[in-house]
Amino acid sequence: MAIAKKKAKKAAKKKAAKRPAAKKRPAKKASKRKPNAAFMKPMQPSSQLAMVVGNAPLPRTEVTKKLWQYIKRKGLQDAKERRMINADDALKPIFNGKAKVSMFDMTKLVNKHLKDA
Repeated sequence: MAIAKKKAKKAAKKKAAKRPAAKKRPAKKASKRKPNAAFMKPMQPSSQLAMVVGNAPLPRTEVTKKLWQYIKRKGLQDAKERRMINADDALKPIFNGKAKVSMFDMTKLVNKHLKDA
């Protein structure tokens, strides 16, 4: 009796192996990423930062864009080390008095000059 059960199981496995593969579902379309609400919240820049980006409340993304526009317009990006920003008189108070700041540290320092609007 046990041998008959084993044979039945083997036969069932063979039948399962002969079944056609399941049809693949079409891939989902990549949806456009939605911006995080925290980044889109308008923030009030401090008086030092307002000299560079303006006094109106702006989302963090817009503050960063305006800051980069200012850096490019004034030619403050270091020629040799492209990730370093040379501070002028307007940027020194934002950068805690440092003459050079990396672009990664810049966002951290700028966030200290933003308050909820």
